[in-house]
Amino acid sequence: MKHPTRWAASGVAVVVVILAIVLASQVHSDPRAEERTNALTGHTVPAFALKTLDGAALSKRTLSNKAVIVNFWNTWCIPCEQEFPALRTFYSRHATDPDFEMVGIVRDDTAAAVRDFVAAKQVGWKIAMDPGLDAVLAFGVRGQPETFAISPDGTIVDFQYGPSSIGRLEQMLSEARAA
Repeated sequence: MKHPTRWAASGVAVVVVILAIVLASQVHSDPRAEERTNALTGHTVPAFALKTLDGAALSKRTLSNKAVIVNFWNTWCIPCEQEFPALRTFYSRHATDPDFEMVGIVRDDTAAAVRDFVAAKQVGWKIAMDPGLDAVLAFGVRGQPETFAISPDGTIVDFQYGPSSIGRLEQMLSEARAA
């Protein structure tokens, strides 16, 4: 080897070029794009069976024939707490609509903490516990909060990853009713 420094420099240059090509190919992708989509959008609500805090059955069947907003949350989730005022205001606007239902499904939490939260915050919509993560897995939930809009025919028509605003919830309900 007459010129070991040249060989080393050439090797480094090749690695840098390859790295630059890989990085340049990723510039167009949006790392948060996955948060705006859900594979279930446009498909029928998956089968699940839970109990609400008052012991009533909650399933795909019990949600049929209404526009439904399903919100996955828990009591220790800071974004869920930030979202709560919007959920309360939105629900108060639609609580008496005969074609509307709102459901909170709790994941990764204790029944005692949820009951205390529901009582303290005077939550008016149905709340169900998902201790076996049946609904979480069926809906493909990745975190909390996550919110789904379901049409009266049982099709998931919209999805929100992260906290929802009142405006976004209204949009989701409109899409559910229009489907």
